Amino acid sequence: MEHPEHVLISLEERHAENILAGTKHVELRRRAMNVKEGTVVWIYVKVPVGRVIGYARVSAAHSLAPSTLWRRFASVCGITRREFFQYFDGATKGFALGLQDPQRLTGSISLTELRQISAGFQPPQFFVRIAPGSPLLQAIEGKCA
Repeated sequence: MEHPEHVLISLEERHAENILAGTKHVELRRRAMNVKEGTVVWIYVKVPVGRVIGYARVSAAHSLAPSTLWRRFASVCGITRREFFQYFDGATKGFALGLQDPQRLTGSISLTELRQISAGFQPPQFFVRIAPGSPLLQAIEGKCA
């Protein structure tokens, strides 16, 4: 069996909480993320929280015109129509990363801990791949139920 890829994304607290609550099923981006179905997406909540708090798995990836994205995902994107179109203003294409099976970690990992585990760690602006077997991945997986 093939091992899944792992990526880390940074989110505002409200978006992370909505994913983990199961009300937000897609993460919207202005640029496409080159990730496969089944990839584990670790969720880092931006400062002031500054912690990895959970994960979800990629169910699909969609690169479409913003108006099409809105029609398909308005009810599961976790933002208002106004926020959506402000975010995609000027973009001819947008990206929706489908997420499924969200799980909250039994214990979160702080930015300080992440930097102790991986020297020079910086939360990603877009997303970052996590190497299989890396100390960072081992520490995060160690917080799973």
